[in-house]
Amino acid sequence: MQTATDISALHDGPLAAPADSAHPSRLADYYELVKPRMNFLVLATTGVGYYMASRGMADWGRLAHTLVGTGLTAAGAAVLNQQMERGHDANMRRTARRPIPAGRVGPTEALLLGVLLSIVGIAQLYLFVNPLTAALGAFTLGSYVFVYTPLKRITTLCTIVGAVPGALPSVMGWTAMNGTLPSPMLWQIAPQALALFGILFFWQMPHFLAIAIMYRDDYAKAGFKMLPVVDPDLRATGMQIVLWSLTLIPVSLLPAIFGMAGGTYFIAALIMGLVFTGFGIICAVKRGRPEARQLFFASIVYLPFLTACMMIDRIS
Repeated sequence: MQTATDISALHDGPLAAPADSAHPSRLADYYELVKPRMNFLVLATTGVGYYMASRGMADWGRLAHTLVGTGLTAAGAAVLNQQMERGHDANMRRTARRPIPAGRVGPTEALLLGVLLSIVGIAQLYLFVNPLTAALGAFTLGSYVFVYTPLKRITTLCTIVGAVPGALPSVMGWTAMNGTLPSPMLWQIAPQALALFGILFFWQMPHFLAIAIMYRDDYAKAGFKMLPVVDPDLRATGMQIVLWSLTLIPVSLLPAIFGMAGGTYFIAALIMGLVFTGFGIICAVKRGRPEARQLFFASIVYLPFLTACMMIDRIS
């Protein structure tokens, strides 16, 4: 799930174990493979979707099954992604010491673990939540592992493609509460759920482009066709950052327009969107790593503040 794809990129280098440290335990390697730091955001956005869809008292049991099933599916996707990219990860300084490229976990073992986690996660969503949420989970997993992952080595459009599975967990949270028919019917996905999807989709673009600027040399060594890798002066990258940030502003106002949140959220979303766009413009003008880092930190502040305002000002 792309929201969990590269969001820990900033942490991979500093938090990686030094070369002369003791070998981690097998349990520690499995823990690293499932990328819990990244998947926390997946669970958080799933929870936001569930909360915004609820009316009155939420079904806490269903919420628990939703979060566990989504978390297992996201963990399986993370493991399968690393299994597929093990050769490329070995060429990047920040990922070379991950369990698979470092040889601590074998490719077959990782494949079995990823498949097992994915099957159990989707099965839990199907059996204890509803078929629509399970279908969305399966689509998210498949598009992330089998479409986005290989596209990273083919085209700069991979970031746009990857933003789709990255934005779907919020929709899964919504359908977990409302998608109750016995068959997975896509027309159960309401405009309100699509508004949540849009916020996450457009937020991801400047967020990931900032990361790609920061680690463009590493991505180039691994053969990943991120836009900053093939855009030497970063002019096209900067232009896209500004355009995606500007588009995020009206999209972020949709919850108020659709009656999900009130006027307080509308004003807060507008102000936060303008400030976030300001960081994007600075990054686009100066096109340096420090400005990309500032934009990255602005993005990880923006999203939780925006969703918190939405949840506090929710209209039942």
